Amino acid sequence: MKNIGFLSFGHWNPSPHSQTQSAADVLHQTIDLAVGAEEIGVDGAYVRVHHFARQLASPFPLLAAMAARTHTIELGTGVIDMRYENPLYMAEDAGSADLISNGRLQLGVSRGSPEQVVDGYRYFGYAPREGTDHADMAREHTQLFLQVLEGEGFAEPNPRPMFANPPGLLRLEPHAPGLRDRIWWGAGTRATAEWTAQQGMNLMSSTLLSEDTGVPFHQLQAEQIQRFRDAWAEAGHERTPRVSVSRSVFPITNEEDRAYFGRETRSADQVGILDGGAARFGKTYAGEIEDLVRDLKEDEAVDAADTLLLTIPNQLGVDYNLHVLESIVKDVAPALGWR
Repeated sequence: MKNIGFLSFGHWNPSPHSQTQSAADVLHQTIDLAVGAEEIGVDGAYVRVHHFARQLASPFPLLAAMAARTHTIELGTGVIDMRYENPLYMAEDAGSADLISNGRLQLGVSRGSPEQVVDGYRYFGYAPREGTDHADMAREHTQLFLQVLEGEGFAEPNPRPMFANPPGLLRLEPHAPGLRDRIWWGAGTRATAEWTAQQGMNLMSSTLLSEDTGVPFHQLQAEQIQRFRDAWAEAGHERTPRVSVSRSVFPITNEEDRAYFGRETRSADQVGILDGGAARFGKTYAGEIEDLVRDLKEDEAVDAADTLLLTIPNQLGVDYNLHVLESIVKDVAPALGWR
């Protein structure tokens, strides 16, 4: 069995070719997509978070709305850029959304990706401490976030409060039990995966890695996963961690599918430069059902992960994306032994 979720970047554009013409469109359609995905047996609904872009941002109101309309599907992010976050306020927002969902939140966090603006986090009021950089700041914000999610008191109570306090130091409220174990770190390298394990976070690995050793993408990612699990065991954590990988997978079952993705049947890994360093990008999987089954069987990272996040072309609308997801859940997944 393998958990299968969708990952939406939440693009919107006032173009006649886009089904999401506005921010309102993409927000409402993401909620509708989560509802429809749950109905067809998808396990997770995840959203990407970008700032200063015509894409989804500010995820917690959206996650809470998705939670109120669904019952069983996991709800998550992939990922929240921690350079922009107030860890304490984020913990309150996350706790509220998780309680509304009855414990279904799965929050992916990380340093974030290349931005639309230069040092955008500075506009949000954050800057790295002297002697550190933006990546250090993201990790510091994350460690504080993880700490307050534990639910331990840390704030000195007012001796003359407006309302009576419980005894001892005060914690943030609302507290969501178990949420600390449902935090994931988006890791772009093998070394970062090891750090993720040391922090006791689950591993989220996407369709690119910001390093290249010359081996195929799926093998490099499978090595990343193994190094994460080895580091987890060495750290002595008691629970079993989760691991997700992202893939673009498009079954071609009709002429509309072929028009959109027929050219992707010859897709291959790509090597490029990201943030000044070598990076390897995974290929898109597109083809007839039997071709997808054959190709995905050979993907070592997909095999190693317990969760597969399917990136979706959200601008093609709710109905088309549910068609793609249903083809995977009903046809591809059973043939691979995932259902």
